[in-house]
Amino acid sequence: MSALGAGLIRPFLLLYAVTISHLSPSRAGLALSAGFVAGLALVPLAGRWVDAGGRRTVVVTTIALRVLGLVLLLAIPGPAGFICACLLQGIGNQTGPVAQGAVVSSLAVGYERDAVLAALRSLGNAGLGAGALLATVALGSGAVGMRWLAVATAVGYLVSGVLIATVRLPDEQVPSGQRRVGQLRVGQRADRRGQPIGPADRPVLHRLTIMNLGNLPFALCFDILEVALPVVIVTQLAAAPAWSSGIFVANTVMVILIQLPVVVWMSRRPRRHVFGIAGAVLAASYLGFLVAEAGHGAAGAMAIAVVSVLYTLGEVLYTGVGTALVIDAAPPHLRGTALARWQLSLGLGRAIAPLAITLALSISPAALWLPLAVATLIGAAVIVRHAPTDSGRQDSGRDGSGRHESGRQEQGAGLVGNRGRYGEWAARRRARAVEQAELGRRLYAGGYRSERIKDRRPR
Repeated sequence: MSALGAGLIRPFLLLYAVTISHLSPSRAGLALSAGFVAGLALVPLAGRWVDAGGRRTVVVTTIALRVLGLVLLLAIPGPAGFICACLLQGIGNQTGPVAQGAVVSSLAVGYERDAVLAALRSLGNAGLGAGALLATVALGSGAVGMRWLAVATAVGYLVSGVLIATVRLPDEQVPSGQRRVGQLRVGQRADRRGQPIGPADRPVLHRLTIMNLGNLPFALCFDILEVALPVVIVTQLAAAPAWSSGIFVANTVMVILIQLPVVVWMSRRPRRHVFGIAGAVLAASYLGFLVAEAGHGAAGAMAIAVVSVLYTLGEVLYTGVGTALVIDAAPPHLRGTALARWQLSLGLGRAIAPLAITLALSISPAALWLPLAVATLIGAAVIVRHAPTDSGRQDSGRDGSGRHESGRQEQGAGLVGNRGRYGEWAARRRARAVEQAELGRRLYAGGYRSERIKDRRPR
């Protein structure tokens, strides 16, 4: 319900500002941007809070901030209420994904995380589409309809917060040999967030940092439909503005319908390889947009609509694998920090996207699409090369640094033919057993008992 609410409020706030708060579109946009920046500034604090054990508390707090923002929007007339709502909504929307990812990582393991995160993404897009439709209907009914839409969204957030508050989360166990601050072993140091960083953590965090840098070009993809294509269709192709609205609606419907099936189907591949495929598909779609602009009028708009299907597929692959890879690769006691850094890379990319896109299009279409395609391919290559190998999948017998694992190296020298295939099958079985054992441990930690679980071993 919180994902639906986040989608509902996005197209609704700007209309509320213009029709009820009596703000100009430029001032309303400035307030929304201020909330976005305030949220980004608090993302590291949310990651630190998650690492301190406040996973569920952070989620409930971010939802409470969004509810409070809507209450102030209704209670305080004029620009003051709208500005307060934008600040609180921006903080909740930017810090919420960090805590949400941490909660999902506690309740689901392995491939289940990908499916849960994909379902949340589909719900968010469903809320975005429903919000645009309901905001249009409410606008026709006047100020009363807009206020009731705000009340309904606040109630949805409130119910979501109550439900999450009742969920029992299993305790995260710090790996053996890694203790909290004050109990560090010799050779360990605490980072500035107060969490221990052991020798095994440093290379993983280093590679996650490289991954965040490689993610920056991907973050620009979210503004292609909302910024780039409307400008191209109206100014470059001289086509009707309705084409950009139709493409946006088609993209939303496609994401709702195919996000979960595509993510589940691609779960047989290593996540970083799926990330690379997503980069290639997005880059191909950018080049397709450049070619489509050779047309004019309705013909050019139709070509862009066809290419947007390829773009949507790349978007689905990218959003379905990124957060899951970060969750799986990060050390459990630093998972909040890793998710916060990932959210910051997304936020920074989205912050510079409107300016970068409009500036490039003012020069020429090629100045946008060619550098964006090249940067996306480079980012994908960096992630494929440096991202840590996710657990539960076989990645061509290599670990995150690209070196063969020692055990597999010793086996691989003597295994050929059927024996080699048996070794790969046995490795997959072992990885699955580890996953099931972790799930059983978390069920016991949460107080669950069943006849199917005996002697602490999942059936």
